[in-house]
Amino acid sequence: MTTPGSVLIVGASAAGLSTAEALRRQGHQGRLTLLDAEPHLPYDRPPLSKQVLAGDWEPSRAQLRTQAQLDALDAEFVRGEPAVFLDAAAREVRTATGRVLSADAVVIATGLTPCRLPGQRELAGVHELRGLDDALTLRAHLTAARRLVVVGEGVLGGEVAATARKMGLDVTLVGLGPAILADQLGGPASELLTRTHAERGVALRLGVAVRELTSAEGRVTGVRLATGELLPADAVVVAIGCRPATGWLEGSGLTLGDGVECDSRCRAAEGVYAVGDVASWLHEGLGRRLRLENRTNATEQAQIVAANVLGADRPYEPIPYFWTDQYDIKIQAHGLLSAAAEVSIAEGDPEQGRFAALYHENGQVTGVLGWNMAKQARVLRQQHLTARPVTA
Repeated sequence: MTTPGSVLIVGASAAGLSTAEALRRQGHQGRLTLLDAEPHLPYDRPPLSKQVLAGDWEPSRAQLRTQAQLDALDAEFVRGEPAVFLDAAAREVRTATGRVLSADAVVIATGLTPCRLPGQRELAGVHELRGLDDALTLRAHLTAARRLVVVGEGVLGGEVAATARKMGLDVTLVGLGPAILADQLGGPASELLTRTHAERGVALRLGVAVRELTSAEGRVTGVRLATGELLPADAVVVAIGCRPATGWLEGSGLTLGDGVECDSRCRAAEGVYAVGDVASWLHEGLGRRLRLENRTNATEQAQIVAANVLGADRPYEPIPYFWTDQYDIKIQAHGLLSAAAEVSIAEGDPEQGRFAALYHENGQVTGVLGWNMAKQARVLRQQHLTARPVTA
């Protein structure tokens, strides 16, 4: 493919905006368009479940760039207009208003769509937390509520529960897993995090499914579990995971599985690329397909996508990484932290609230965890993990 004269990026959050900025840094001088379903200036999502929800930050502080910085990109921003169809062969995108945008190259950065419980959208007081408006609506409700039930024991569920406890609410967390972040952190760390939530006053109902949401006069009143137990609630947050936002790509000619399926160059078709949470690509170092849902990946992948759009031929082979802040705990996870791995403490002491751990499988280090030890975790990553991680 020759260097494109025009590039259309669908999605203007972290992944899409980072791709646009990387294109300009790497020399693209042609037409650049960013199409986004949201009306807001591009903003960061990690603070939504913490600083914004707690009221520690004004919403404007979560903005990724100032208006002046966006203007300096010399790009056209089309805001508040969702994409509804892509013709991959023609590289044309149709929007909800009927507008058709075309370009020499298209980058898909539409992120995720939250999973929902049956009947959730029909009830007042039931929340999801994906965007800025969600965070502001939830905060307004929590300031007047007393009892919150969080459904979901993943990163988002844990962060919302921690923030709500700091706000003084009675919090119950429900999840199918045996511990909070069990899939992401493995056994010992997830058990420690679960114990921390319990010590901070979160009531836990783990390893149990939700049967239904109860209500009166159109407003949620509680969560009934599969065991029959009813958890009264003034507010409910559903954080049971997300799906790649690919519904608008049905019939586009692209391969859709767990996201937009790309090759190792993040290319889904000739002149069409995907970046961020929505992208599933072949990680050559791991020898398998990977899709990562985190802020760091959005920025790092954007650099490779921009380079390949402009004619490079570079595989994307990151060391997987994510972080979460809950209470006074900062957790950094590098590599593959399998629940089946053997875990050894490299520095510090879990009982003292500061440690770094190594995850071993088949005699090799596959992951590094830092618990209030960010610097030590980075050093261990450099010592034990490579840009081409060993397949677990």
